[in-house]
Amino acid sequence: MWFVFALLSSIFAALTSILAKVGIDGVNSNLATAIRTVVVLVMAWAMVFLTKAQSGIGEISRKSWLFLILSGMATGASWLCYYKALQMGQASKVVPIDKLSVVFTLILAFVFLHEQCSVKSVIGCVLIGAGTLLMVL
Repeated sequence: MWFVFALLSSIFAALTSILAKVGIDGVNSNLATAIRTVVVLVMAWAMVFLTKAQSGIGEISRKSWLFLILSGMATGASWLCYYKALQMGQASKVVPIDKLSVVFTLILAFVFLHEQCSVKSVIGCVLIGAGTLLMVL
């Protein structure tokens, strides 16, 4: 089931890029990011209440709070940079560079989370990097 959700995530991410590129025309990129964030915020809290998950708030540890807040800050920084890049550049060039996050995630997971780094993962990272370079040149 994780694969289905991951695939849906990639489809929605693709739609996000195209819809944002059209919607950002003539709009300050920071304002556009803020509008997008409000929509995401409403959707996320709606899912919390629809699934009755709000009772778990009190059970979240300090460590989890810290890392969720840091993750939120990284997400905000990513979105601000992404929208600015999307406003200034072509979606077909910005999006592949943004997807280098896959390569960075694999490296960071290896270094900080001590996840396994297989030959297959290294080859995949190299291919993603080369493919991104090929797409943006």
